[in-house]
Amino acid sequence: MEKKFKRTLITTALPYANGPVHIGHLAGVYVPADIYARYLRLCGKDVVLVGGSDEHGVPITIKARREGVTPQDIVDRYHKIIKDSFEELGISFDVYSRTTSDTHSATASEFFRRLYDKGEFIENTSMQLYDEEAGQFLADRYVVGKCPHCGNERAYGDQCEACGTSLNATDLIEPKSAITGSVPVMRETKHWYLPLDKWEPALREWILEGHKEWKTNVYGQCKSWLDMGLQPRAVSRDLDWGIPVPVEGAEGKVLYVWFDAPIGYISNTKELLPDTWANYWKDPETRIINFIGKDNIVFHCIVFPAMLMAYGDGFQLPDNVPANEFLNLEGDKISTSRNWAVWLHEYLVDFPGKQDVLRYVLTANAPETKDNDFTWRDFQARNNSELVAILGNFVNRAVVLTHKYFNGEVPAAGEYQPIDNDAFAELKSIKSSLSDNLDNFHFREALKDAMNIARLGNKYLQETEPWKVAKSDMARTATILNVAAQMCANIAVAFEPFMPFMSKKLRGMLGMNEINWDELGRNDLIPAGRHLGEAELLFDKIEDAAIEAQIKRLEDNKRQNMIDAWTVAPQAEDVDFDTFMKADLRVGTVLECKKVPKADKLLQFLIDDGMSKRTIVSGIAKYYEPEDLVGKQVCFIANLPPRKLRGIVSQGMILSAENPDGRLVVMGPTAPVVPGAQVK
Repeated sequence: MEKKFKRTLITTALPYANGPVHIGHLAGVYVPADIYARYLRLCGKDVVLVGGSDEHGVPITIKARREGVTPQDIVDRYHKIIKDSFEELGISFDVYSRTTSDTHSATASEFFRRLYDKGEFIENTSMQLYDEEAGQFLADRYVVGKCPHCGNERAYGDQCEACGTSLNATDLIEPKSAITGSVPVMRETKHWYLPLDKWEPALREWILEGHKEWKTNVYGQCKSWLDMGLQPRAVSRDLDWGIPVPVEGAEGKVLYVWFDAPIGYISNTKELLPDTWANYWKDPETRIINFIGKDNIVFHCIVFPAMLMAYGDGFQLPDNVPANEFLNLEGDKISTSRNWAVWLHEYLVDFPGKQDVLRYVLTANAPETKDNDFTWRDFQARNNSELVAILGNFVNRAVVLTHKYFNGEVPAAGEYQPIDNDAFAELKSIKSSLSDNLDNFHFREALKDAMNIARLGNKYLQETEPWKVAKSDMARTATILNVAAQMCANIAVAFEPFMPFMSKKLRGMLGMNEINWDELGRNDLIPAGRHLGEAELLFDKIEDAAIEAQIKRLEDNKRQNMIDAWTVAPQAEDVDFDTFMKADLRVGTVLECKKVPKADKLLQFLIDDGMSKRTIVSGIAKYYEPEDLVGKQVCFIANLPPRKLRGIVSQGMILSAENPDGRLVVMGPTAPVVPGAQVK
């Protein structure tokens, strides 16, 4: 029998405050969490949605050092960007705080101290790399050296970004401090560890036996970790940015960010509800739901629950952790370091008023069971062919027709015909499926259900044809448009969790105030006689130019990444002067240029070489339009033996230089010279 809960606490993974939020974060965590919270509120449930910024850890200190500012400067900047952009997108947090707050510092310190006083930690000493010049132990990211796997000279101590291999700092060949450049030494340091192995039996029982209903990806990853056997995990580290370890002898040590951050869910709830926060964490009648991405499954399903078990005092464990997989971008993995992302704060500037379009597309493409892909062309197509052509079209027709035939007043319905009854029967069926999908975190399918109401409305109008019926039977026309108005009202309710801005605008047109989920499926949401507002377009088309600008931005970022990663090729072996002088390098003027048929890479040149006209075939068609090269002067090798390419005899080779992005640039003189001039 399904357990009934008095209230629901929804937490969202804390975004890391060393950069803005991108669409991968939104699709994986924040949009689904907001959909669920809005749905529960519509159902009249007691629900709290908790979020906040994760503001401690090494990446923040690295960014601060690079920019010459303090870590606090970094987190202040990005916390504001993240918080403001969440608000503008309509993520309805009841509280959005931060792990640098006084409440969090006190809560996390007390949490550690209780576990310490209970003897739940293991103290361990180990040898770690130490920078004598900087006077500090080095976190893995502060160590650089040669990767033992691929030879990359700039591998970090935690991972080689060239080959992707996970590393320990001590694995690096010739490691150096990223702070001073000096060679670090090994030095002993003491840390505290949470013995996860102690809690393994309880975790096995709780997850593997008690939560077989969890999503396959979540359950499977947890089982894999448990089957490998859990190991003690450090809860402190040597760093000067973070919450100090609150025990004597721990100077220069802070709480490890993985231990510190999830406690933020508790401290943020305290900040929102200082007197009643415990009801949401310690009452068995509270249901706790953690929305996270798949990279956080272990922390939320194994590590944090072990922390709560160790703490005791009635803390409840999550009832579900509906983690999503990853969202890719244009066929490539989203990467903040490569700037291969669609940043929320930039989207909100580039597409003002289109928050719901992004929410819709990210939900329609949600990576719920496997990684999925966001493309700008699909974004445009879904807006134009679904939001504009289906949803917006139906609402606009219904409202416009009501104004045309009844001066904007919703007419009273007469006796329903079978087609009317069938439409409302289908609407009730849609509501059942929609509610079931929302209850089970199947938001992508739920969105399809909601859109099916608009499809049903369009189909109904097409089949009843009120514009034709009005010529002979206004009573029947009244019934049809009453049904259409009720469909519009149902759309306003059904889409509120997914597209709250559209829902609010539509409710304004329909004169609807308070709404609730129980009303969905009814045929009397709008009373006869209500005057509708003028029809407004709920969505407008997105033109090609806007999409092409976004694609160009990504291509420019990719090109810049190639330039940034480029290194000079090693010099070729020496050649003696006499050998070099055998190459006859000359300048010629391009008389004609055209593409070689059925050869994407080849251009055919006719060149004035000062003595005659010669044909040269060159593989630069990807980088030049033929007409742009006519009249230009180019350098070429004149004394190569003729070679046949695609049936064309090529008499030489045009010289090009290759950019880091692979683009070829034709070489030529900086000032005009006579054709046939030799390159000296």
